[in-house]
Amino acid sequence: MIPFNVPPCTGDELEYISQAIASRKICGDGEFTKKCSRWMEERFGAQKVLLTTSGTTALDMAALLCGLEPGDEVILPSFTFSSTATAFVLAGAKLVFVDIRPDTMNIDETKIEAAITPRTRVIVPMHYAGVACEMDTIMDIARRHGLKVVEDAAQGVMSSYKGRALGTIGDLGCFSFHETKNYSMGEGGALLINRPEYNERAEILREKGTNRSKFFRGQVDKYTWVDFGDSYLPSELNAAYLWAQLLKADEINRDRLNTWGEYWKAFQPLARAGKLELPTIPEGCVHNAHMFYIKAKDLAERTALINYLKARGILAVFHYVPLHSAPAGLRFGRFAGEDVYTTSQSDRLLRLPMYFGLTDEDRQAVINAVKEFYNEH
Repeated sequence: MIPFNVPPCTGDELEYISQAIASRKICGDGEFTKKCSRWMEERFGAQKVLLTTSGTTALDMAALLCGLEPGDEVILPSFTFSSTATAFVLAGAKLVFVDIRPDTMNIDETKIEAAITPRTRVIVPMHYAGVACEMDTIMDIARRHGLKVVEDAAQGVMSSYKGRALGTIGDLGCFSFHETKNYSMGEGGALLINRPEYNERAEILREKGTNRSKFFRGQVDKYTWVDFGDSYLPSELNAAYLWAQLLKADEINRDRLNTWGEYWKAFQPLARAGKLELPTIPEGCVHNAHMFYIKAKDLAERTALINYLKARGILAVFHYVPLHSAPAGLRFGRFAGEDVYTTSQSDRLLRLPMYFGLTDEDRQAVINAVKEFYNEH
């Protein structure tokens, strides 16, 4: 079986995990956590980065930092993972879903303004497949209406928009280092803070409501409980695993981009013949090959293709069921405007195997199987 995903591993992870164990500090905010945070701050030009236990808890922190109150509204795409929504439900907000663009599967920036009401507080663009949303337009809308922007850049580590790293454009940004992501620590994430006025509150929130971070910097002579908080610190063992991958981030990125490019080149004839659609990368966007998807004609054809590949030992998978049609989406939110593309495009999308270290032989097997399906159908 050619799997859909294999968690990334560079080969140096055990060495750094051993170093973490030898340091006798394996709880949060040790040397490896600090190294990972500094690396991201320097590499991406982020004002401040806090490593978290998951991309979900990074979103939780971002939502809480927005200071939402019951009845406040948050605008987001329906085509996203549940974490994008649950973070803001946890903070007490009402979800307002808007349609997506069929070319990038990202939130349709032209539909946002019509969804704004007097209760709107936050816009949450999710950068699908590591391809940036139209951030200039989104930031302009946010400025004109006095709204905050939280980037769900869970899939966007190493991607950029007009020269700026994803996650660093809005007020707050969130990364994921889940095992399915380009860079992993098993479970983990990061909160990118782009406005310094959030720094202290974020540290308190992350440290169980205490001013522990200020204590360790020598800014207070003892630390105590000062506000609401939770525990969002990952283990040093997880951070050590991630550190090995950040040191080889460019190598991992090149490997994935090579696979993405080979898929793209191989399927161009099928796309020109109108048998399938390929991803679109808008001008000004640099992507990270987080995934490679194709779009079949419809749901029936996609199902047939999934089964065809599976019979040949290849695991290809669909993606999100639109949140506005899910039980929790009906309970916690509403769809603004018309669902022109969200459902119809999600029914067509199929993700092919994509991971660091995918062999030429296995990649070619995937390519051949897809071509054979369309030749037979």
